[in-house]
Amino acid sequence: MKNNKNSRKHVLSLAPLASTLAITALALLIAAPAAKAAANSNTGVLPPQSHPFGKTYGEWGAAWWRWAYSIPLSQNPLLDTTGAYCDMAQSGPVWFLAGNFGGTTTRACTLPSGKAIFFPLLNYLNDYPCPDLSFHPAPGQSLEDFLAQGAAGLIDAVDSLEVEVDGVALQGLFGYRGTSGLLTFTGDPSWVTLDSCITGSAQFGVSDGYWVMLAPLKPGAHTIHLLGGISAFGFEVNVIYSLTVTP
Repeated sequence: MKNNKNSRKHVLSLAPLASTLAITALALLIAAPAAKAAANSNTGVLPPQSHPFGKTYGEWGAAWWRWAYSIPLSQNPLLDTTGAYCDMAQSGPVWFLAGNFGGTTTRACTLPSGKAIFFPLLNYLNDYPCPDLSFHPAPGQSLEDFLAQGAAGLIDAVDSLEVEVDGVALQGLFGYRGTSGLLTFTGDPSWVTLDSCITGSAQFGVSDGYWVMLAPLKPGAHTIHLLGGISAFGFEVNVIYSLTVTP
């Protein structure tokens, strides 16, 4: 999850978290108004402006990171190569899916009916404090602005996003960006091997990334295929889920 801070960390993609891939903040990809309009036309998707279940996409992103970091690496859905741990720490009306640290992963997962499904395409959590004492806000700069700037520097470089749900491609995905405000989370201590800033106690962060919230799927078999990339760094996340929704 990290690199040298403010470009030290990494993407998780559906997770976005990246740990070993060095990414430096780069170029900008601006979502045009037309892309945002298209983002509203996807059947079965709860768009960002709808505040699904009372939260913005940015706030759901913060909840997703709290979920991801709370789970030990030995059973973490982000590192899962089969889907065996996709039910870890799930609760409430929304079921979280994870991405990977790059490359292709195929998972099979069973979930109960009536659950919305929330997942990232590419995302990033800029967290604080860190062992690197040079990683801190400039004089007069707030911690939130500092962390948000670093997170945006990475996510601005994303230039490839694709999602298919049961073979149907979603449109306007660059309109599905969600940024949190300053959040607090507690990372499981095992995460320190991927994120040197993890303290094992409450700390701060800002989340940024591209997310999708699906309305509950009908009982039965479904597939979700998500892909996100940063071509300038040769980085791509490619995750395929075979889902079984139980009655």
